[in-house]
Formats: sequence, structure tokens, C-alpha cells
Amino acid sequence: MTVQYPRFKAAACHASSVFLDADKTAEKACDLIAEAAANGAALVVFPESFLPGFPVWAALQAPIYNHGFFRALVAEAQKLSDGAIRTIRMAARRHGVHVSLGFTEGTDASVGCIWNSNVLIGPDGAILNHHRKLVPTFYEKLVWANGDARGLRVTATEIGRVGMLICGENTNPLARYALMAQGEQVHISSYPPIWPTRPPEEEGAYDLKRAIEIRAGAHAFEAKVFNIVASGFVDAAMREAMGSMGHASLGKASLEVMDNSPRGISMVLDPTSQVLGEVLGEHEGILYAEIDTARCVEPKQFHDVVGYYNRFDVFHLEVDRSAREPAYFSEGAAIARAAEDGALDPAADVLFADGAA
Repeated sequence: MTVQYPRFKAAACHASSVFLDADKTAEKACDLIAEAAANGAALVVFPESFLPGFPVWAALQAPIYNHGFFRALVAEAQKLSDGAIRTIRMAARRHGVHVSLGFTEGTDASVGCIWNSNVLIGPDGAILNHHRKLVPTFYEKLVWANGDARGLRVTATEIGRVGMLICGENTNPLARYALMAQGEQVHISSYPPIWPTRPPEEEGAYDLKRAIEIRAGAHAFEAKVFNIVASGFVDAAMREAMGSMGHASLGKASLEVMDNSPRGISMVLDPTSQVLGEVLGEHEGILYAEIDTARCVEPKQFHDVVGYYNRFDVFHLEVDRSAREPAYFSEGAAIARAAEDGALDPAADVLFADGAA
């Protein structure tokens, strides 16, 4: 059987959220999906925590001033079955495209526990993979919980074998290797619009743009994959919200940090780490790139770190994909047995039960 190497057009959305409004952000995502599909894209990629926005406040002021923002984020957090996710899934099906969406995820198990998550949606609207960021980075620990490895997977699709990591996970060599070892061909990297680490008058501030360039290039080169990078964008509404933090001096200080911190960039790299087409940073937009997965093959002749360019007698990696739940209840076994016996319909995906399309 001849190996098939898919070719397709990818779209990276360098876009702002409708800050802390999941439904309106989902509407914006649908518009971007429609535009990208009209331009021939088969994969549309959104930034980290696009739905409903990145919690940049955790970087700008002490936690004692952030309770209102945290409550607002929790209120807009989405479970996989919630309306905003459903809306985007229907848009993916309507336009027949794959969609990678960063979102803040909630749970029925808690009114305050949330995750930094991502879903890969298929062209039929089905959820193909669901990933939670393994470890929130720096001040993100004040907002999001640790994820698990349930979604540390490469998904076989009609456009190739697709994997993804969220922001700082692209600095984690073991997480990256786990995807390489599953035959990844197309990698998705999602980032925030801004990631402040120091006051603007101090030296040594984190350069998000440069960090993205280094990480994206490293993974594309080491894994021999196409790397599609989508970062968020700071719009006037997000800036205004951060300027309203606490009393006037706090808001002014927050805006000074924001205005003088490097922005994230969106781009696409090929398996040699060369940038394909334009790079977006200073304005919103959609960038496109032609992907030919056959180009992943030749570079493997030089370094195949999951093949003959490794020493498996020396190194060993084991990944535990167990879902980490807060409790396990015994009646679950009875329900499972009932489902197996046909006494219960375990249909998990009722996305289109109402006939919506």
C-alpha cells in the first residue's frame, strides 16, 4: 500500500477574544472559521485561552485585587457540552474544516476549578482530542489547575497526524517527545497575546516574540513537522479592562506594563524550521500556509529522534494517560455494565440531537 501524504491549507488566527464573554467570542470564532474556509483552509487554529480570553491580570497586580476577574473567568469557563463550544463545533461541521480551539475549561465537580485547555474539532463537528495544559506557567498557577495526559495525543486525520501543545508546554522536551513518538506531522502551538514578567523600567523582561520563535523553530526542526503557531491579540477592550484594576494608580501601572511588554506572534514553520509566508504580530488577521506533509520525510534521514537517531537501550520514556478525577464512584461500574447489556444508551455526543447544523 502506497503511503499517502496529505496536502492542505492551514489558517492561523491572530485574533483578540471578546474579553471575558464566551458566547460573543464563539460568534467571532465562527466568523473567522467562515472566512478561513472561504479562502480554502482545511485547518483553522485559534490562540491559547481564546475562549473567553487570557487572564493577563494575574501578571499585573497582586491576587488580592483580582477576585472579580477570576469570578468572571470561572463564570465563562466552558465544559465540552456547553453552548460556546457547541457553537464552534457546528461551525466546523458547517464549513467542513478542522478547528483547534484554546479555551478555559470548567467542570461540574467544582464551582472554582478551571483548566487551560484545547480541543481539536473534526470537519464533522466531533471532538477528536481534548488536552489540558499539564502545568500552568508562573502566575498562571493562580488561575488554572494542573492538567493530565489524557490529551497528550497525536490524532490521525485526513490532513495528517496532528498534535498540539499550549504555550510553555512547547518548552517541555518530554511533552514534545511524547508527540514526536506518535508520528506527529502537523504541530499546533497556541500562545497568549502578551506575557509580562517585569515592570517596563527593569531589564530582563521576557520577550514573548523571541520565545515563540525559538520554541517553534526547535520543535519544527527536531520533530521534522510543520508548526502552526497562533497567538492572541490585545484589543482596546482587554486593555481597558486591565486599566480598571483596583484604584487608579493600580490601573495606570497595569497599562504601563501591558503597553511595554512584547506581543505574541503567529506564524507557520516548515519541517526545516523555515517560516512560511507572513508573520502577524501588530494587527489582527488570519495567515495562511500551504502544508505538504511529504516534506516531513526527507529531514528524517538526518535526525529521527524517535527512530535510528536515538538509543532506546539508554533512554526510556513512559507516559501515564490516566484521567485524573477527584473521585471514583462505584455505581459507575454498574452503569457501564448496563450500557454493555443494552439497558442504557451511553451516547456521549448529542451535539446535533436537535437537528442544528
